[in-house]
Amino acid sequence: MTAVYDTPVVLDRREGPYGEVVLRRHGVLLQIIANGCFLMDTSDGRSERLLVDAARAALDGRAAPAALIGGLGVGFSLAHAAADPGWGRITVVEREPAVIGWHRDGPLAEISAGALADPRTTIVRADLVAYVNETSDTFDALCLDIDNGPGWTVTEDNDSLYSPAGLAACARVLRPGGVLAVWSAEPSPEFEGTLRNAGFQQVRTEEVPVARGVPDAVHLAVRPG
Repeated sequence: MTAVYDTPVVLDRREGPYGEVVLRRHGVLLQIIANGCFLMDTSDGRSERLLVDAARAALDGRAAPAALIGGLGVGFSLAHAAADPGWGRITVVEREPAVIGWHRDGPLAEISAGALADPRTTIVRADLVAYVNETSDTFDALCLDIDNGPGWTVTEDNDSLYSPAGLAACARVLRPGGVLAVWSAEPSPEFEGTLRNAGFQQVRTEEVPVARGVPDAVHLAVRPG
């Protein structure tokens, strides 16, 4: 008997400011593809939720901390943050208008509709690298999920975010004692060293086992203060 596999169905394909972005359905899963590179799907979300929870746990018990989420993705991080009444304002920076549209009035609204309706939530259409360099706003937690990891970026421009200068910009938007949390498709001891060299403290990595291959990881670091 020959096994039958679902064939992915393209729901939307757009040329964005940074290349082609595609939303497709594969069985029950929704998937986002950028320039032919698989970014994420709706299969699990454990590590995206860990990104938010680990940042919250690393804070010093401050009331209603403000969160900046880098990357809307399929919406797991935003939905999880909005489900926690302990967070204060939640700002999401997303550079792809197509992704924002898929959440506002497209298939991904099934995940994020409640979070988008939450008065604490603000969506900012911007490139995160530019945003952290230019904003005058500050946050208690910065949760980054815009790449497959510090060493596997979606576009070359994102490389600078994980450099000493980029991490200095991240520290600038964090309040004293604020937490930087970075999602990665695999642990990176080298990135831990870069965080320490950039002046962050309490650097550590939490891992989430996956069905096959190396575990997902969340790199955590605290701005001194």
